[in-house]
Amino acid sequence: MSDDPRTAVERSTRAQLMSRLRVGILAAASGGLLLLCLPNMLRDWAVYEPAWAQVVSFAALAGVLCVEGVLVVRGRLWPASWQWPAVGVVVLASVLSYSTLPYGHAASAGDWIFGEATWVGLVVLLSRPLPVHLGFLGLHWSIALVNMLLATDVGRVAVLRFATGSVGVIGYPLCMAVTAAAFRGIARSAAAAKWETERVAVAEAAAAQSHLRRRQRFADLDLSTMPLLEGLASGRLDPADPRVRRDCAVEAARMRRLFAEVDVVPNRLLHELRHCAEVADRKGVLVELDARGRWPEPPLPVRRDLTEAPLTVLATAASWARVTVVGGPDLVSVNVLADCGPLDLPRPATPGVRLETFSAGERLWVEVRWQAGTSPR
Repeated sequence: MSDDPRTAVERSTRAQLMSRLRVGILAAASGGLLLLCLPNMLRDWAVYEPAWAQVVSFAALAGVLCVEGVLVVRGRLWPASWQWPAVGVVVLASVLSYSTLPYGHAASAGDWIFGEATWVGLVVLLSRPLPVHLGFLGLHWSIALVNMLLATDVGRVAVLRFATGSVGVIGYPLCMAVTAAAFRGIARSAAAAKWETERVAVAEAAAAQSHLRRRQRFADLDLSTMPLLEGLASGRLDPADPRVRRDCAVEAARMRRLFAEVDVVPNRLLHELRHCAEVADRKGVLVELDARGRWPEPPLPVRRDLTEAPLTVLATAASWARVTVVGGPDLVSVNVLADCGPLDLPRPATPGVRLETFSAGERLWVEVRWQAGTSPR
């Protein structure tokens, strides 16, 4: 299952913060393995019984560090499904090494895995909570303690040597684990702040875009609606004048279409035509609306051209109007027949939209047709 966006941001931030810490721990673990453990193992080569067990343990730790190197180069953390098998490899390497360690060599230079396994385990578990580190360190220390009790003469010197070695073996990796835990807390806080910043930025951008679209929609009304309202308010236009009443009906239909443009519906063209027809219906005009076929959704400029002439006819109809929308895979046609008489209809502004009219007496037939693919979106 993929991470949710907030978790992904937190993981990315944590990886960025811990990248240098991982490089430092990997360098310390690799340097200790090659510059300290390998010479000590070769120096005591003759006393191991059998020696190949130490080679296998050494190779296992080296393999885990190689995997960590690849992950660091690729900028990835250890996958959760890999971590426990890798920890199991480290623990088994520790047990195998101690099983062939000669009597009396616990916490000595020949006991090279005592100080190295904790660093390799830290490499694998760096992204885990602090209690997991404590559990691993305690397990490894317990294995070393059991080996000392069973394979060494437990005296004052041996105990002091083991206790002194434990300070560095447990203390230094534990300090790194505490640092990693602090980094995880910082990463959570930074990710939360980053997420909130992005959320606010997205909200502000969406609000700005919405405001811009709203201003663009209402800008078209400024050219026609505002002069009409100003004329009515000043008394220059007479509300009883049939021409003024027709202009008011047309502007009302345009405003209803404008409000319908923001609705999320399956068929926007039909939805906007229904809103335009409601203006005629409120005047007592009998309106029939029929749709046939399926067509691609036209862009907003095309829909405005497809509905501009029909809404003018609907707003001007005297008693009846019939609207038919016919479409196909690449064509949509809006036809209107009404008893409104001849009209001077606005011509389409979008390339690819064609307007045809035919009048006979008081009847006017209008067709607005759009061919898909001929108008830019």
